[in-house]
Amino acid sequence: MPKLLSETAGSSSCCIFRVPQSLVEINEKAYKPRIVSIGPYHHGQEHLMMIEEHKWRFLRHVLSRKQDPSGTLSLCFRAVANLEMNIRECYSETNEFTSHDFVEMMVLDGCFIIELFCKFTRLVDKDPNDPIFKMNWIIPFLMRDLLKLENQIPFRVLQSLFDILALNSGISFAWLTLKFFSYMLERPASVLDKASTFDGKHLLDLVRLSFCPTDNRERPRDERRDTFLRFIQPAEKLHRAGIKFKTRNNKESFLDVKFTNGVLRIPPLPMDDFISSFFLNCVAFEQCYGHCPKYITDYTTFLGGLIHTPTDAGFLSDHKIIENFFGTDEEVACFFTNVGKDVAFEIRRSYLSKLIEDVNEYYWNDWHVRWASLRHKYFDSPWSGISVLAAIFLLILTTIQAAFAVISYIRPSNNN
Repeated sequence: MPKLLSETAGSSSCCIFRVPQSLVEINEKAYKPRIVSIGPYHHGQEHLMMIEEHKWRFLRHVLSRKQDPSGTLSLCFRAVANLEMNIRECYSETNEFTSHDFVEMMVLDGCFIIELFCKFTRLVDKDPNDPIFKMNWIIPFLMRDLLKLENQIPFRVLQSLFDILALNSGISFAWLTLKFFSYMLERPASVLDKASTFDGKHLLDLVRLSFCPTDNRERPRDERRDTFLRFIQPAEKLHRAGIKFKTRNNKESFLDVKFTNGVLRIPPLPMDDFISSFFLNCVAFEQCYGHCPKYITDYTTFLGGLIHTPTDAGFLSDHKIIENFFGTDEEVACFFTNVGKDVAFEIRRSYLSKLIEDVNEYYWNDWHVRWASLRHKYFDSPWSGISVLAAIFLLILTTIQAAFAVISYIRPSNNN
């Protein structure tokens, strides 16, 4: 029986994968947890033991709020034990944990996540000197690790444990999850309000879905326009062809890109270490899980087309489309070049396919290109524009003067 890639790895129930080696070789740090292990793939690794000790402390805090701590813990174990076979099928790699150790790991990791979320969002009290919250570097690293593909447990486990440990707060665990990650990846109230409608397979998938359109139907395309269905041109080239770039006001999702009347409108993207890690792990998930639309892959491939060089990255930053907290323009360009390497991208099935067609059709239109070239050549600066206008004014005066001279010659004055 295969162990590294189980027989059920292609089923819809299998949703937690080892990242393909081809992607790991490009950016290994993006996929490996730095501070906390969740689930079986990185369990017991020495550099993750610091937080492992605090998991037991958080479990004690959870149980201390219950009237019957021992009975509550037993309920948690029974709930997870009843799901054990289904949980194991969620992993693409067969693990060798005994039944007891596997269930204990799920309960401990699940309770740690729930308590972490509750303490951070102030649903429960926390010690003001708790090192997890007092040391500024820990929470950002925890958030990043909790959204890594290899570091997941099924959302169903978390939901079952949350129901047992219910705080009678009237909120859903999906809402609590998005509220927690809003510290690094802002989710507006309009998204939080519909959190319970997102059917996430795990934490990474839930946060991913909070950006995705709810309408997953493929849009009809005119196959006669296939000549324009190719990778989009870099931002600077599009700009020189007369296409304008503007920001689009949509705080719910950076995926909401539009193109109308020669204007490409893109929601601002705050580019930093967290969003880069999130993108890479979402793309890895979409590459491995064949039962979901590839929205993040489509979007990052689209941006990779726009950003070929540091100049393109700087251009999008100047237009407030990229909010660069990541580093230099060179680093932004390098990231979007790498995120598309060894990634399967089906342009015909992309949610941006029609937009790409429209942009390319506009770009290859000779009239637009010639007019834009003229505008860039003669009106690129105020002084060059003034010079052109002055030349036109002089030409008009010269024409008028010549016209009067011709009229005077043809129709001499009455005095003559």
